[in-house]
Amino acid sequence: MSYGMAAALQAAVYQHLLADTEVSNLVGSAIYDAVPAGTLPQTYVTLGAEEVREASDSTGTGALHRFTISVMSEAAGFATAKTLAAAITDALVSPSIPPLSRGRLVGLWFEKAVANRTGSTGQTRRIDLRFRARVEDN
Repeated sequence: MSYGMAAALQAAVYQHLLADTEVSNLVGSAIYDAVPAGTLPQTYVTLGAEEVREASDSTGTGALHRFTISVMSEAAGFATAKTLAAAITDALVSPSIPPLSRGRLVGLWFEKAVANRTGSTGQTRRIDLRFRARVEDN
């Protein structure tokens, strides 16, 4: 197994989301690895937790990455968050993810979504999108 492709996978996902027209129309550049200090936009995206498992085979070293992307929104209702979550899912399951700086993306699949209200008064909508990516090292 190699965890060596984790940063390359995250960078490719991040760049792909920033470049996607539909995603950028909905959230602009408010896609964060670490949420910045200060006032946040009403709706934004965070790159979240990741779990990686061994996936090497006779052809080489590989890994299976399960990662979460979260949509956060204080807009009324879930419509804004769900529209953005759908755009993110559409963007990531497309075959046009850019090449990784290390290794090769074999496939990327949507696994599940969980929508909740969060915050002290429940006014923040949060949708956690879970994806699975299979990568191979060069």
